[in-house]
Amino acid sequence: MTLRLKYILLVVLSGILMFSCIEKQESNTDHSNKEERKKVVYQVFTRLFGNTNTTNKPWGTIEENGVGKFNDFTEKALKEIKDLGVTHIWYTGVPHHATITDYSDYGISNDDPDVVKGRAGSPYAVKDYYNVNPDLSENPEHRLEEFKALVKRTHEAGLKVIIDIVPNHVARKYEGKSSPKGIEPFGASDNSSLEYAKHNNFYYIQSKSFKVPVWENEYKPLGGDTHVLVDRKFEESPAKWTGNGSRLAQPSFYDWYETVKVNYGVKQDGTKDFEGLPLDSEKMKYQDFVKFWSDKDIPKSWIQFKDIAMFWLEMGVDGFRYDMAEMVPVEFWNYMNSTIKSKYSEAFLLAEVYNPSLYRDYIFKGKMDYLYDKVALYDTIKNIMQGRGSTDNLSKIQEDLNDIEHHMLHFLENHDEQRVASPEFAGNAEKGKPAMVVSATISTSPTLIYFGQEVGEPGVENAGFGSASRTSIFDYIGVPHHQRWMNDKKFDGGQSSSKEMELREFYKRLLSFTVTSEALMGGYKEIHHYNRKKTVGYNDQLFSFVRWSKNEKLIIISNFDDANMYDLEFKIPSSILQKWKLTDKEYQLLDQLNNQKPYSMFYKEQEGTIKLTLEPLQSLILKLN
Repeated sequence: MTLRLKYILLVVLSGILMFSCIEKQESNTDHSNKEERKKVVYQVFTRLFGNTNTTNKPWGTIEENGVGKFNDFTEKALKEIKDLGVTHIWYTGVPHHATITDYSDYGISNDDPDVVKGRAGSPYAVKDYYNVNPDLSENPEHRLEEFKALVKRTHEAGLKVIIDIVPNHVARKYEGKSSPKGIEPFGASDNSSLEYAKHNNFYYIQSKSFKVPVWENEYKPLGGDTHVLVDRKFEESPAKWTGNGSRLAQPSFYDWYETVKVNYGVKQDGTKDFEGLPLDSEKMKYQDFVKFWSDKDIPKSWIQFKDIAMFWLEMGVDGFRYDMAEMVPVEFWNYMNSTIKSKYSEAFLLAEVYNPSLYRDYIFKGKMDYLYDKVALYDTIKNIMQGRGSTDNLSKIQEDLNDIEHHMLHFLENHDEQRVASPEFAGNAEKGKPAMVVSATISTSPTLIYFGQEVGEPGVENAGFGSASRTSIFDYIGVPHHQRWMNDKKFDGGQSSSKEMELREFYKRLLSFTVTSEALMGGYKEIHHYNRKKTVGYNDQLFSFVRWSKNEKLIIISNFDDANMYDLEFKIPSSILQKWKLTDKEYQLLDQLNNQKPYSMFYKEQEGTIKLTLEPLQSLILKLN
């Protein structure tokens, strides 16, 4: 979801604001003796990926601005994504959500622009969890079959499939018309005469009907275009709580007014109307939890969302990204994820959690595989890229997350965040290079890349709802840099500039290395603060650390400075060299990122020294030969 700025600011202010400059932190995590390697998730906004239309009219219709389809993910397209160094594709916007495009010929009801954001609609206002977005199909009548074919093609390309599930809220007009026999749509049997009931799906505001928000900042639905349903009215009586928790019958323009909050057995005062987890729950196995919950009176919403997840897994989906997971009780996640893992042990479960104080609960109790590392790593790196931060702050982040570093997924872009190349972020995609190297190699956790990031997409189009700097998730739009690489669906970069292709090659070299490297699943120690003390000219625009396993030793150094080159006699402390069981002599190091000539490391007098030059925004991944 977007429009959560106030919430995020509160979290940031209460989180980690300053980090001490101490030389500590050695990772205790070592996955290098397993066959496991780094995972790379390619997030793609499904309806935008294959769109070749370049009209880009604000608030344009599907006919005016075009839309991508499932079928645009051809064998060639998937091969190119795989060859980028990707292991998983997160197809964003697959479940059927509210949209203004008319599909009534297919038995799909029309949605009201007064409670839909954008013309294409938000992918996080799901209208029917047992079907897919009709925009994405060549034939909406067979849209689910077309998605199944996409899953099959994706697997044949050697990639795994992730889609969204949004348990916290559903579309204001949830219908669930495709629900299988015996499965009840949300709200179908609610007792709406009660504000709260344990087995109601929604919360109801008694004696009040829903009112459309007061529009602000000169906003008009559909940009002011006429539409039979644009009348500032939407029938909902009694009114329901809004998705972000607003209990107003007339939510604010800044609320998630297009959605309604799902009830998980949490009463109005915040108390929980279900049994808590056992005291020793962190030691229990998935099967133990399945048994634990089997005889408990759990809220109906729990069972309904579990059934939804199992439906998609049985279809061949390999995992989920859970939207705003921290707004749903951790006990529900324990129930749902334990059920999933008991049957699909390799399922990839990624959650959006922004409050650092909740991380460990959602990992250890909620049984999430991965969480966003936003408030710590992303926000700190963004400040550095914008010239407002210091690399001295990075070490403390890894220290604080040492016990859960494997679970903290790293990213520079996603659908909620500004594009690196946008003027509002860094204004230059090249500034993402050192940040991406650090983000992708500092831990054993997965890396996420957002489609178009690899060719420097700036997201500057005025699509309609919302503002530029983020590629729109609400409207039909083209993605110009990506479209040039797509080259009329040849997927070969035929229209890309040389600069765009050079950037893509950088991402390809980096990500392909990360998914094969043994050391990146092994030990970690920062050597940044050692070099701050010992190396002349080394400052807080550089960052360095070492990674190692039994068979691979890496020295990684990145220059975040976009103006200055650094000539250094870079140092490796003796504690590292002794751990690596090196002796006093000269060693050769080969750069895995730039294919440069070998570097020499001289180990003498209890210290290693490497003479090197770092160009502006350059990184080195030096592998001990």
